[in-house]
Amino acid sequence: MRHIALLIAALLAGCSGPATLERRNGYVADHQYTAPSHSSRVRYLVLHYTDGGEARSLATLTGPNVSVHYVVPLPARWIHGQPRIYQLVDESRRAWHAGVSAWKGRHNLNDTSIGIEIVNRGPTDTAQGRVWAPYPPHQIDAVIALARDIIARHGIDPTNVVGHSDIAPSRKIDPGPRFPWRQLHAAGIGAWPDDASVARYLRRFRQNPPTLAELQCALAAYGYPITISGRLDDRTHDVLRAFTMHFRPDDYLRMTQDKVQPDAETAAILWALLEKYRLSAACL
Repeated sequence: MRHIALLIAALLAGCSGPATLERRNGYVADHQYTAPSHSSRVRYLVLHYTDGGEARSLATLTGPNVSVHYVVPLPARWIHGQPRIYQLVDESRRAWHAGVSAWKGRHNLNDTSIGIEIVNRGPTDTAQGRVWAPYPPHQIDAVIALARDIIARHGIDPTNVVGHSDIAPSRKIDPGPRFPWRQLHAAGIGAWPDDASVARYLRRFRQNPPTLAELQCALAAYGYPITISGRLDDRTHDVLRAFTMHFRPDDYLRMTQDKVQPDAETAAILWALLEKYRLSAACL
């Protein structure tokens, strides 16, 4: 038996090549064969703001109830001339950042997403109205570097780079209208409509606007969790608010929440997105 044990040890140490062998509890995993038919389980990149300062945010996100994969601090922390970003959860693990959520018919996006929390205080209600905290350029540069890396590693589709408000429109408003989605798109991150297409659809919809049911159908086709009811119900209002913050942020900042209504410009942006990213809706 001792000779057999020594022979097995020799085989494990030499013949199969130590680089392919991994000793685990009670067995040895051999990695010499690799299947090419696989892909990342990560489909979505979800962007948040912390709604608070760095110390409180890190304390919450390292506690027992909520977590996230990455935190982008404010102000930037520099190491070797590059911004330092906190990684709290390995990308192979499920972080608890999205909560009750849905996008493109999939639910519970914690299962299939990477979450980035950006340290930002969000909105403050003042006597002059609601004021949203800005995102400094150096912080957005760090977000861009991180998001590019994640997207390349997991092959995330542009339309699957979303805000928390997009996937949970009745619960969340982050990352808010100050987040520069268009700048991220210019850096190769996320989706944005082409101006010429928006202008073309705007001319069309000023003359012949879509029905509310058609607008709801188009929002669902893009990914939003919405029911096609033909009514301007609470859910539709919440989704329109999320869409406006994402794709019409300057307009959103000029209006109050109660004034977010379906109009020709929203429809034009939405149809331009569907056209650009080849998303079809059977009900249109």
